[in-house]
Amino acid sequence: MKLDEKQIKENWKDLMGRIDHQFEGERKEKLLEMYSYFEERMMFAPASSREHFHNCFVGGYVDHVLRVMDCAFEVYNSWVSTGGYTDNYTIEELLFSALNHDLGKVGDMNTDAYIPNPSEWHRKNQGQLYKANSETPFALVPDRSLFLLNQFGIKYSWNEFLGIKLHDGMYDDSNKPYLMGYNPDTRIQVNLPYVLHQADMMASRIEYERWKFGENGLQNVRTLKDAPMDKIKEHIPTQSDIYNPPVPKKVKAVKQVTPNSRQSALNSGSDASKLFDELFG
Repeated sequence: MKLDEKQIKENWKDLMGRIDHQFEGERKEKLLEMYSYFEERMMFAPASSREHFHNCFVGGYVDHVLRVMDCAFEVYNSWVSTGGYTDNYTIEELLFSALNHDLGKVGDMNTDAYIPNPSEWHRKNQGQLYKANSETPFALVPDRSLFLLNQFGIKYSWNEFLGIKLHDGMYDDSNKPYLMGYNPDTRIQVNLPYVLHQADMMASRIEYERWKFGENGLQNVRTLKDAPMDKIKEHIPTQSDIYNPPVPKKVKAVKQVTPNSRQSALNSGSDASKLFDELFG
């Protein structure tokens, strides 16, 4: 999976547009400041270090974040339509958490978390296209995410803290004290971390399948393996439909998710034309 110059630039404009439309006031300004600071690094960062994980390619990080935001909105609506309790957190809190859940994968203030792997053997035999940057102090991704937000004076609620901290679910042992409470008084009282974890898992699985089966391969595999799919294959999203519009400002939950449940609302973003000229000639 590779993104070309146009796709990378469009994804960055999409991301900045979502920040501009979804948030307000001082927090929006500080978010825009932080993302502008990391623009030249974040725009080209991968979402993981191995090709069989998810979005291990140039521009993979931003592509992943956009997809998690879209999936978070869809999962949220599934919780609403099936009776899940959502009254004690807001759409803004969910989308803020989705936007920043993997922020720590960018690295620290000065160095990248991932650098290209110089070992051809590891690249070829293990799919390890990137490796951890030894110049970047070790930190768990959620911890570094929260640290970077603090560095730019970006305030977050307790719900947002839990969402970012726990988005890896039980895959991270440090989350077990939060997620394995057997006393009803100490169990998590808000479902936002579960919604975000499910959205992150959904997005990561979609990205893995796109790597494994190719851009249109997944649809072909489903159609060949399951004959009845021929009757409904027009409902299977194509590659271009996997994610499109940003989440609009002041989103309200819908009882049933429809193709029109999300609206296009982006028109802003930083111009990185100079950087593109240098990189792509």
